[in-house]
Amino acid sequence: MKRMLGLLGAVLASSAFAQAPAPEVTLTRLDCGSGFNDARRFSDTFAYTDQKKPFAFSCYVIKHGSDYMVWDTGYLPGSVPNATNKPITELLGQINVKPEQVKFVGISHFHADHTGQLAPFGNATLLIGKGDWDGVNANPPMGGANVAGFKDWMGGSGRKVEPLSADKDVFGDGSVLVFRTPGHTPGHQSLLVRLKDKGPVILVGDAVHFHENYDSDGVPGFNYDRAQTIASIERIKQMEKNLKATVVIQHDPRDIGKLPAFPAAAK
Repeated sequence: MKRMLGLLGAVLASSAFAQAPAPEVTLTRLDCGSGFNDARRFSDTFAYTDQKKPFAFSCYVIKHGSDYMVWDTGYLPGSVPNATNKPITELLGQINVKPEQVKFVGISHFHADHTGQLAPFGNATLLIGKGDWDGVNANPPMGGANVAGFKDWMGGSGRKVEPLSADKDVFGDGSVLVFRTPGHTPGHQSLLVRLKDKGPVILVGDAVHFHENYDSDGVPGFNYDRAQTIASIERIKQMEKNLKATVVIQHDPRDIGKLPAFPAAAK
């Protein structure tokens, strides 16, 4: 009898767990700067002639139940003309998020326009591609690595860092996936966010920089690895097709409207 009651309790507990509502997931874009770039730099086959192409610099906040994740942190305010003058902490404050509430801070790669404001997130685990983490810590550091942006995580500081050599299911339920897209840098990664209403959204980091690169598999001459870049673009395209996902090219101003205007969130 006791065994039967135990089994019944296990079944009921399992049923209750299975019926627990899934945490709400939302995605919010933060404006982390704007400006122009020379498009000729972004093709190693001389595909572009535009010397002044509009560029956006975007950061993102993912809310998963009561947990928060930040994806890319933009330039350090005031460091370059393209940087916004509003610190990311001020933008987060407008949606009632404190830096200490952020559980994960994920970066697409180690360049300064994506890692300039990591410092405020002292309680967060830094999710960085292993190839990029190795590049930051190399002696001398890999060219282009924004070492200053990572100083709070280096040298046994006590802050948590997880160098990723594979895809990571951030919250363990498939809703937020950091996935490998090397090529721009050795440890470059992108982000998949599955939203209930909007559906899957892919944030590409710098796997591509604007629509023309994505459409034609364009590779900047300064990328770390050409073949890896093309393979990563192909992976994103296949994910877009199979998941019917919305692809957001983070640097392309034409993609800003794919997500609600701040402070609203995609759900």
